[in-house]
Amino acid sequence: MVNVVMSGVGAFVCLVFVVAYHVLAPWWRSEAGRNLMAFAGAVGAFLAYTVAIWFWPHGATASVLRGVRVTVSAAIILLMVQRLVILLRVQRGRVPQRDRTGV
Repeated sequence: MVNVVMSGVGAFVCLVFVVAYHVLAPWWRSEAGRNLMAFAGAVGAFLAYTVAIWFWPHGATASVLRGVRVTVSAAIILLMVQRLVILLRVQRGRVPQRDRTGV
């Protein structure tokens, strides 16, 4: 039960972050900003899955939820690869400082 409660809290915090970041920052203007927004959404979806699967552990709904989990897991992996590429570009000086507006 602790896992479900903490996952629910985590999903809520991710949702609050996504809403606040959308309202307060021009995240869509930079690759890093778009990645940050997508990553928060993906982690929030993964945590929400943990809550949802607790309510529907069997049957067709559970099968659909498990498929969604695989998709969200793949998204998290791809977003981390994108972050690595962004990091390497920044460390090598290939990204102008003005591109950091959405962060």
